[in-house]
Amino acid sequence: KDYHEVHPEVTVLDPPNAIEHLNNRQSMLEEVADLNLSSFYEEVCTPRQLVIMKDPSSIPTAVAMAGLTLPLVAKPLVVDGTSKSHELSLAYDEASLPMLDPPLVLQEFVNHGGILFKVYIIGEAIQVVRRFSLPDVNTYDLLNNVGIYRLPRVSCAAASADHADLDPRIAELPPRPLLEKLGRELRGRLGLRLFNIDMIRELGANDRYYIIDINYFPGYGKMPGYEHIFTDFLQSLGQNKYQRCLSGG
Repeated sequence: KDYHEVHPEVTVLDPPNAIEHLNNRQSMLEEVADLNLSSFYEEVCTPRQLVIMKDPSSIPTAVAMAGLTLPLVAKPLVVDGTSKSHELSLAYDEASLPMLDPPLVLQEFVNHGGILFKVYIIGEAIQVVRRFSLPDVNTYDLLNNVGIYRLPRVSCAAASADHADLDPRIAELPPRPLLEKLGRELRGRLGLRLFNIDMIRELGANDRYYIIDINYFPGYGKMPGYEHIFTDFLQSLGQNKYQRCLSGG
């Protein structure tokens, strides 16, 4: 902000106060929950979730009062760009919940065929890639697993599933009209132009999608054709790739 006051000729792509909205997993999905994105037969929603600020011993009671169903995905509340903020844990049983480390967000796990869609937004451009995600959880898993499973960072670029031999019903990308509507609505509500959406499709329900995370300025360099897309984006702003632009991230 200070830099832009001194250098008003520099184009600020995304204002810092809007970016800060995505640094908290509680606030980042609030905009999604308020959207009405029913488009023909598709439905977009967020998993039921619960924020725990402190006192891990209170988590089982809070989960029961909220009516959440195990297993639960635990994510750090604050997204600060560090690898720790992307670490996940999977809690299978109630007795293990006090082992979690607040502040955190607990999300109900949704079976999704082990595939996640990363929807990259660059201005009005949209690019989607498939990434391997957490495997589905079945009744056997629930009966035979206890405790907290710490998980490495999932859906990273190394987990690309774009060329994997997948069931077409799982691999099919979300409908383009739905993604365009989603991108348009979130750009307006968030006041941002450079972000990505992590989206899953509920297994066996081809018309129901869940947004589980929104990330500011993700790893665009790993996205196919990113240079061409960014050049078009800057030109649409009356800039070119040699002129100076700032992002608040």
